[in-house]
Amino acid sequence: MRAALALVARGETPLGIVYGSDAAAEPKVKIVATFDPTLHPAIVYPAAVVASSKNPEAPALLAYLASAPSRAIFRKHGFKPLD
Repeated sequence: MRAALALVARGETPLGIVYGSDAAAEPKVKIVATFDPTLHPAIVYPAAVVASSKNPEAPALLAYLASAPSRAIFRKHGFKPLD
């Protein structure tokens, strides 16, 4: 949920705690501080092809998500993909 981000972007609150990728996507907010990554578990968005998938393109999508061009897109949008 991006409620905190929306409140900060509209100027309804001076500060909020949001994901870095959300802050990067909102031009009306400025990142003023970040949490030390050693103070919390890593935020991970896993991806997998489920065993029951009948979509023949699913493995190719998964491979693309792990590719260098895809990781560059994720970085551009404020994510930090594992290399």
